[in-house]
Amino acid sequence: MTIAHRTCPICDAVCGLRLRLDETGHVLSVKGDADDPFSRGYICPKGASLGALDEDPARLRRPLVRQDGELREASWEAAFEAVERGLGRVISEHGRDAVAVYFGNPTFHTMAGFMYRMPLTQSLGTRNVYSASTIDQAPKQVACGLMLGDPFAIAVPDLDRTDFLLVIGANPAESHGSLCAAPDFPGRLRALRSRGGKLVVADPRRTRTAVLADEHLFVRPGTDAHLLLAVVHTLLAEGLASIDVEVGGLEELREAVAPHTPEAAAEICRVPAGRIVALARELAAAPTAAVYTRIGTCTSEFGTLTQWLVDVVNVLTGNFDRPGGVMFTRPAIAEIFRPREPFTTGNWRSRVRGLPEVMGELPVATLADELETPGEGQVRAMVTVAGNLVLSAPNGPRLDRALAGVDFMVCVDPYLNETTRHADVILPPPRMLQMPHYDFLLSTVTVRNYARFSPAVLPLDPDQRSEAEILARLTLIAAGQGAQADPAALDEMIVGQVLGEAADMRAELSGDSGPELMLDALLRLGAYRLSLKELLARPHGIDLGPLEPRLGELVRTPSGRVELAPEAMVEEVRRLRARPAAPGSQFLLIGRRQLRSNNSWLHNVPGLVGGSNRCTLHVHPDDVAGLGLGEHALVRSAAGEVVVPVEPTESIMPGVVSLPHGWGHAGGNQPVAERHAGVNANALTDESVIDPVSGNAVFNAVPVTVAKAPLQEMPVKGTPVQEATV
Repeated sequence: MTIAHRTCPICDAVCGLRLRLDETGHVLSVKGDADDPFSRGYICPKGASLGALDEDPARLRRPLVRQDGELREASWEAAFEAVERGLGRVISEHGRDAVAVYFGNPTFHTMAGFMYRMPLTQSLGTRNVYSASTIDQAPKQVACGLMLGDPFAIAVPDLDRTDFLLVIGANPAESHGSLCAAPDFPGRLRALRSRGGKLVVADPRRTRTAVLADEHLFVRPGTDAHLLLAVVHTLLAEGLASIDVEVGGLEELREAVAPHTPEAAAEICRVPAGRIVALARELAAAPTAAVYTRIGTCTSEFGTLTQWLVDVVNVLTGNFDRPGGVMFTRPAIAEIFRPREPFTTGNWRSRVRGLPEVMGELPVATLADELETPGEGQVRAMVTVAGNLVLSAPNGPRLDRALAGVDFMVCVDPYLNETTRHADVILPPPRMLQMPHYDFLLSTVTVRNYARFSPAVLPLDPDQRSEAEILARLTLIAAGQGAQADPAALDEMIVGQVLGEAADMRAELSGDSGPELMLDALLRLGAYRLSLKELLARPHGIDLGPLEPRLGELVRTPSGRVELAPEAMVEEVRRLRARPAAPGSQFLLIGRRQLRSNNSWLHNVPGLVGGSNRCTLHVHPDDVAGLGLGEHALVRSAAGEVVVPVEPTESIMPGVVSLPHGWGHAGGNQPVAERHAGVNANALTDESVIDPVSGNAVFNAVPVTVAKAPLQEMPVKGTPVQEATV
């Protein structure tokens, strides 16, 4: 029997785990690591299922290469040679912009995903770069870029010291935090209340987080910006602002919010005007306070506007970069990802819709346009890394059809799923326990300064390749160096670039792989001057202390101040005022977090499906009766339609319905997921509607009609299923 300690790689909470394995490498049990100074033994159902997920028999072990129309197992050398031929042919005939690359959410949770993402993008030399960022988080980063000049300067609530927390459009009791890493988020919320603090949640649904709160405010989907504008209006009109950081644009802000009175907002967002005024006063009067929002507002049409307003409120109430307010993490690694110049967007635009680049990427909502529209620059080849676009991107059925027509597609993915079944080559990374782990990006948004490294628990088998080697060889192939090029040379180049003027430090670095060498370099160059050896000697993690003020180090705006009224945001306020309310006859569709689910990639674990983790439509009982709904409902939008089981519940506002994200499994090789297939909520999301500032897709407040499903309807209508054999 072996005992191993490891950071959970599934969600954003960075919990420490204690694993017990037998002599064959089989995971016997997974428990929380009681000696981890950050998570202190906490574990959720997802983390407890790590062994079952890691040992999923549906995970691919060997590459698949399409031969005679079928995906068949092949050697690694044959697979890389097929990639070289396929990508080379498209690039030579149509140019580098004919290749698109997509990075899925799991790439943010692996060391190799962090290390090789930029080199792979640069080697491909294409402007068609897409990622999960424009599915769920771009508005937050763009708002930070506009206000602070740095899209990575994300302030997180100082959960353990705040006296008042307002949560809008987030459900951290189930998500365990997002862009805010906090193990045992529910426990921290209970501790807030136990020490006399107050928790208020504004959400169209009574979530698990709302149940924990002192007060839950039902707010109409898509109207959070109206609510926050009225709060800002009240703070300024009543002289409640207490700004203790250097700001610009205060008068422009005052002018922009002047028409947005609590009375005007109440009519739109359905929160009484008196309660909005009281909320503003409570935020201003609390000894410390923080406003936190996440995916529910990021995925609305005015997502960037809402994210900006959240931090405007934090600034106006004197809670920005202040203990107990919102603060910035000081990670253990050198922050090489931070920009040297002020943030800009629109350095290039998409070919078909002319949408601006944001942080080096184009909106994933326009990928189908680039795939389908003929002409110079049409995307004819796809590279995907850990992404199931068909289930996660807007109008997934359209992407499903478009991907079927590409000239060549290579996917780095452990599963044959709804997206990878279109591939010509699938390159499967090894099990998670066979990879080292350090949360490069999540370490920048922890609610306490902390570092922990997890070495690989199990060795690679002879017929496996590390994720680092897979991505390195893809990078070399894209650069034209061929399938036989040596990945070690690429690793040395990347580490050398990280070290820069400290190149003499190279001889001191340790590590068994390129990502480990890179981590050692970043630790040695970081704020605490740690090393990989020190982290290995402390396998439970290192507590680096509470968050401390550091705004002055991060601001990159031309003025050197926090900008309260960026022109793009003032223009969005004007656009919001001009936007009429959704037709009263239509329902508004929102998403739903689930405790035992994470996007589309946990549904093949038997212990995580069933119970509350089902794909159902939440509908208020009054609406069920008024519509005469039976067991199933037919839900239609401008993009498509689905038939889904109805789950009546008073936890949701009348006039609102909710579907969870990431379901609709069909046509892959995940038998458990397909037995519990559910429907693809993104068959209902319209890819033509985006947040115009960030390019983020809109998944919340989608206008739909709801009716009783005809008996002859199938659970999902109109989604093509194509067979792939292994």
